[in-house]
Amino acid sequence: MYAGVDYLQVHLHGAPGICYESGAVTLYDLIADLRREHPTPAATQTLDMVVAELGKSRDNLKSAVAAVSSQPLPAGGKPVLDELVRRARAAGLEDLDYGPDPYDKPPVEPLDEGTVGIGALLAISSVAGLALAIAAFVIGLNAILSASNG
Repeated sequence: MYAGVDYLQVHLHGAPGICYESGAVTLYDLIADLRREHPTPAATQTLDMVVAELGKSRDNLKSAVAAVSSQPLPAGGKPVLDELVRRARAAGLEDLDYGPDPYDKPPVEPLDEGTVGIGALLAISSVAGLALAIAAFVIGLNAILSASNG
């Protein structure tokens, strides 16, 4: 008990004693721990690949690891990836599903007859306006040319 808050001590596979508030462990906390424990270029590159894939998979580690595993890993990166999966599985974070992306485009709604009719009237009036503008240009040009000839 520290300042009225219970803390959970996370000790996995000889990890240093890093404290998290109960229930607040995220995938990114686990990745940060692994970065501190394995400060090698191979581990850093592997974890960077995982973070990039987590962004594409909406934080679903299972999908991210599948995508990363299909790519060539740096030498020594596989044990770090396996440790991340093991820790995430132990914390219940390996297969998160946040549903569809709220920033994706909404599904296209079908058009009703009224909307189609308004669109058709707008198209016809635009074409008519363009035709009148062309006719006015031709008549004006013809008037200028006939005035200069005669």
